Amino acid sequence: MRVLVTGTSSGIGKAIANKFILNGHEVIGMDIKDSTIKNDLYTHIKKDICSKNLPDISDVDILVNNAGVQNTENDIDVNLKGTINITEKYGIQERIKSIVFIASASASTGAEFPEYAASKGGMVTYMKNVALRIAKYNATSNSVSAGGVITPLNNHIIEDPKLWKDVLNETLLNKWASAEEIAEFVYFLSVNNKSMTGQDLLIDNGEALKSNFIW
Repeated sequence: MRVLVTGTSSGIGKAIANKFILNGHEVIGMDIKDSTIKNDLYTHIKKDICSKNLPDISDVDILVNNAGVQNTENDIDVNLKGTINITEKYGIQERIKSIVFIASASASTGAEFPEYAASKGGMVTYMKNVALRIAKYNATSNSVSAGGVITPLNNHIIEDPKLWKDVLNETLLNKWASAEEIAEFVYFLSVNNKSMTGQDLLIDNGEALKSNFIW
């Protein structure tokens, strides 16, 4: 199948692209940065997802909306409006089989930077709107809300022993997910899944569930 993944220069997006490539799918990556992925099945497009002049890409079977920013002045413009821009251009069409949105645990907990949390919460709501509209194509739309993930973006936490200990203590399983693990969930939702749609999948190692019972 032909798969379009945004934000493939590093981290979760790169892991997702590699997962599809490993399974023999044609992958088109879109990012404002260059990509280090070198494979005959991969084509890279250097483009801002907020652009009003997006290139024409035909026959997209699967769309993975991963590109985003955190704690900038553009969180809502990129994470929400940019994602809508990409989805309306490439996802709402009769060939589509699945659309997956990379949201955040903060979409439901609100426990992060204000505009970031708002942008991801809006993304989850938009995902449900998309599910309603692409059902006529027998296509699914779901989101993955990840908690902490081991990526270069989080090195300032991972490489600080005190911060790392503190964030792991906020989870039930005392760990963060790897980018490759998130990619596995995305692959399942978009390729294997045929019946789950309009749902947000929380992958946070039990962070939202953790609580202390005081008696």
